[in-house]
Amino acid sequence: MLIIFDCDGVLVDSEPVANGVLVRYLTELGLPHADGDTDKYVGISIPSMIAKIEREWNTTLPADFREELWRRDRVAFETELRPIAGIAEVLAGLEGPRCVASSSAPERIRNSLTLTGLIGFFEPHIFSASQVENGKPAPDLFLFAAERMGVPAAECLVIEDAVPGVQAGRAAGMRVLGFAGGGHCRPGHAAKLIDAGAERVFDDMSELMDLI
Repeated sequence: MLIIFDCDGVLVDSEPVANGVLVRYLTELGLPHADGDTDKYVGISIPSMIAKIEREWNTTLPADFREELWRRDRVAFETELRPIAGIAEVLAGLEGPRCVASSSAPERIRNSLTLTGLIGFFEPHIFSASQVENGKPAPDLFLFAAERMGVPAAECLVIEDAVPGVQAGRAAGMRVLGFAGGGHCRPGHAAKLIDAGAERVFDDMSELMDLI
């Protein structure tokens, strides 16, 4: 069985850091956001997020928005990014193939995994939404990862923390476990993952071995 891990919110506790950066940046641009307002952008690619913001605010973001957001994220990650509690121990104990399939850009995924000491558990099996036509909730990324790893979709298990990711895994015909232990997960998050199609939800990474 191939285990496909999302990155942000599953391997690294990046969402609270990145959301804080995004809130501050959008507010600077005259698009006031408060803590929690950016939850709806969790789990989707940057191009999808930009399109959503521009549509909802009837505006056009700066041409360098993506690059500037990543620059700000990178600075914040240097001092604030942490791995999800217990994930290193779980990865060290896992047997069989595993990979990462994330909506983030390749450089951001690798930077996050390097800063948190997790890169060695996955390299070179790291896949990004930038490699497929449609990001989550479409199944493209998970199907691409499975194909590259040489494993049928029916023999894959996805670990996801976001509704679009759960939907993508189910659409790909894969088992999906929801993780609700990230710093961004608010009350009711587990129920949303179940509603999206996760077969089980857990909030302590040490539980994963028993659920597999």
